[in-house]
Amino acid sequence: MREIIAVGALAIVCGLVSPVTAERPVQSAERDETTAPAESRDKVELNTADRMELEELPGIGPRTAERIIEYRTENGRFDKIEELMNVRGIGERTFLRLRDLVRVSSTSDPQ
Repeated sequence: MREIIAVGALAIVCGLVSPVTAERPVQSAERDETTAPAESRDKVELNTADRMELEELPGIGPRTAERIIEYRTENGRFDKIEELMNVRGIGERTFLRLRDLVRVSSTSDPQ
């Protein structure tokens, strides 16, 4: 029991945990950018994004980015973001991570 208390006290002194909650505080540099509200950054336009823009999305690598562009070329513009699940390699789980990060503009919307 003394060892646990000593380790806990040392962790508090070193700033590894908060003395109030006994939880490790989240450092601002450690925060995951994907947890920031979607409104705070621009959404990726699926109909005009190039490969590099698509690769910035979580879970989208070079091959999947190419597949999105190929799908868009072969099938025309995306009418709704859910069509992203028609791209090979993007399932429901990946789509759920992306849905707040992407958008689809109609052809009449200014870019």
